[in-house]
Amino acid sequence: MPRPVLEAKGLAKKYGQVSVLSDVTLDIRAGEVHAIIGENGAGKSTLMRLLSGYVEPTSGSLWMDSAEVVFPKPAMAQASGIVLVHQEILLAEALTVAENLFLGRELTRNGIIDDRTMQRITSSKLAEIGCRVSPSALVRDISLADRQLVQIARALLDNYRLVIFDEPTAVLTSDEVETLLAIIVRLKNQGIAILYISHRLDEVQRLADRVTVLRDGKMIGTYPGRTLSQMDMANLMVGRELATLYPKKSIRCISEPMLEVSGATVPGFVSDISFAVHKGEILGFGGMIGAGRTELFEGILGLRPGTAKLRLRGESIHIRKPLDAIEAGIGYLTEDRKGKGLLLGEQLASNLTLSALSRVHPHRLLRKSRDREALVHAVDTYDIRLKSYSLQAGQLSGGNQQKLLLAKVLLTNPSVVIIDEPTRGIDIANKAQIYSFIHKLVETGKACIVISSEMQELIGICDRILVMREGRISGEVTGADMTENKIALLATSNVSMSKEFQGVRHT
Repeated sequence: MPRPVLEAKGLAKKYGQVSVLSDVTLDIRAGEVHAIIGENGAGKSTLMRLLSGYVEPTSGSLWMDSAEVVFPKPAMAQASGIVLVHQEILLAEALTVAENLFLGRELTRNGIIDDRTMQRITSSKLAEIGCRVSPSALVRDISLADRQLVQIARALLDNYRLVIFDEPTAVLTSDEVETLLAIIVRLKNQGIAILYISHRLDEVQRLADRVTVLRDGKMIGTYPGRTLSQMDMANLMVGRELATLYPKKSIRCISEPMLEVSGATVPGFVSDISFAVHKGEILGFGGMIGAGRTELFEGILGLRPGTAKLRLRGESIHIRKPLDAIEAGIGYLTEDRKGKGLLLGEQLASNLTLSALSRVHPHRLLRKSRDREALVHAVDTYDIRLKSYSLQAGQLSGGNQQKLLLAKVLLTNPSVVIIDEPTRGIDIANKAQIYSFIHKLVETGKACIVISSEMQELIGICDRILVMREGRISGEVTGADMTENKIALLATSNVSMSKEFQGVRHT
């Protein structure tokens, strides 16, 4: 049996009287992938921070090479060979990619910073993980997916014995995911210990030699990876038999168009796109990251420069700024809930009612009691799990933040709801709830547009899917034609002459 690189014995963490992790005992061995799974709020990220020196345990101990160790700060864990690839992007946006990789450990020659060598090493490290950005590019100018790859490259510069990956693929394309998983397998084969945290159970099933399950801050057990199906893992996470992930599709009578978009153009991203979504319909938008899906809707909703002719329930509307969209009856859930959707440092009630102040406070007199009433109703309606109504939004788990954001948007009572990446970075139980909420929306007569990079998600919940490629709609799939192969080909290739796709509508 491979030797443990790191052992945790009875590890626990409390904040005041609130216990977030208790009595976790596990070991991470050289040359294995050990996965940690659990619902949002189960204690996964707290465990990672305890193991890597970002948080000190309330009780319990860590052991390396048969000796107890203490990591009062991350630098000491790194010096012992423990590297954490954070779920959050922790890069300096005003610096270049190379400067970020070597920040705090710059290379010098004759007392002068050696930019040329740092850029050469950066270029090599980026190539290893399939990242094509320039070492001299400013981080603020590169995509979210590329920022995550840069962060991974930074971690892999260290002399490591244990690499902890906390949700590393949440913002990556399918090709980038495959490259990263191959890197993890290569590290494992080199004898490196890997601790892997992901909500994507298919990745866990592919990679993990062992799987440890956390639930409500407690350790449920450690299991051989090869013995667990994805449904087994889901059931262990939630503590009950989980029904099918996607709600059963009902036969809906798709009636008149709710929102019609003509000639939508967003300079540099999208050119001359037209489509309609109908009352009672879930319309999906698929495509690769960079296809222009998010930019299309940001342009339509006044979040970036763009032009389009819009009709809502047959009437022309004009949207120049986000408030115009809200007042017209269009709600939008951004893909970046932490950066653009919620004010993480503000309380839950303030976040919830911010876009609907005129509805919650009709007489223009702000009353905290009305905000509190709205929050209590939202918590009950959307099953937002929290220990106190006085929490800040940033203190919620990812899944509960997403449900708070959904409640915030729906508080404005929109007729059309646009949801960008509805389940990014949330666990399987919360995914099932989000999908159920979406289906209930359209059953009440609303129209819903879902933008997602997960093809199975689109297939599972949508009535129709439009696929984008290079700023245009490359095709539409419905019914039996909604398969991953057909969506992928429309997203990546010019398939207009393909016999295989004669039944698929091309635009």
